[in-house]
Amino acid sequence: MGSFSIWHWLIVLAVVMLLFGRGKIPELMGDVAKGIKAFKTGLNEDEPAALDNDLSPRL
Repeated sequence: MGSFSIWHWLIVLAVVMLLFGRGKIPELMGDVAKGIKAFKTGLNEDEPAALDNDLSPRL
């Protein structure tokens, strides 16, 4: 009763494909990948600045 059978998941998949179409899902995944890459690039750009501040002499 608590779990879904394979038929439930196939129906859900069919409805999602009808709503979004074939082209929308790959576009969506591509946009997610670009966002993750931009986030990682932003993190890598901030690390050298943080390291430069740690190397400054302390008085």
